[in-house]
Amino acid sequence: MKLILLRHGQSVWNKENKFTGWTDVELSDQGVVEAKQAGKLLKNNNIVLDIAFTSVLKRAIDTLNYVLEETNPDIPVKYSYKLNERHYGALQGLNKDETRQKYGDEQVHIWRRSADVRPPALEKDDPRFPGNDEKYKDIPQEKLPITENLVDTTKRVVEYYNEEVKPELKKEKNVIISAHGNSLRALIKHLENINDEEIMNVEIPTGKPYVYELDKKLNIIKKYYL
Repeated sequence: MKLILLRHGQSVWNKENKFTGWTDVELSDQGVVEAKQAGKLLKNNNIVLDIAFTSVLKRAIDTLNYVLEETNPDIPVKYSYKLNERHYGALQGLNKDETRQKYGDEQVHIWRRSADVRPPALEKDDPRFPGNDEKYKDIPQEKLPITENLVDTTKRVVEYYNEEVKPELKKEKNVIISAHGNSLRALIKHLENINDEEIMNVEIPTGKPYVYELDKKLNIIKKYYL
């Protein structure tokens, strides 16, 4: 069976070089093209999808919808905040270049890529805190982040993978997960047993399906980008 990981197409804030995190932004025009192309790649490689998982952020949902229009529009789709992008705390909405000028290249690289360093946290009365968003009204506030490092993100992503995704793979279904740069880095770190230092250099391109071919015990046989 196959597990396909897909980072959403370019968003408008990717284009503007901003820290996005849990901010719910749209795909850019290029991002729409990337999403449709991802669907065509899956179709042209005869990959038949059985079930899909996505975060609750619009850029991931829209990317998945464009993919399913090209492939299998009628398959079940499951949504979870646990697949959301890493929460960038008080950096969300800031331009990355301006942040580098303020804090230095090294500090920003550590915030973006290290496994265990959290960016500056939000206050809970900040509009950017997920507890102030109607979308998360049914989730206890203590489970909603004010900032996250990759370890925090990995914990929730892997928990969701083990509880929801693995059972579908064990039924020999082809699964697609439409998510984000850091939530997918977190899952790749877990699946490929990548250490904290090496994961800093893993970069996931937007809109390019990353395919795992798995045996019945869910061991990785092959991995590749389409």
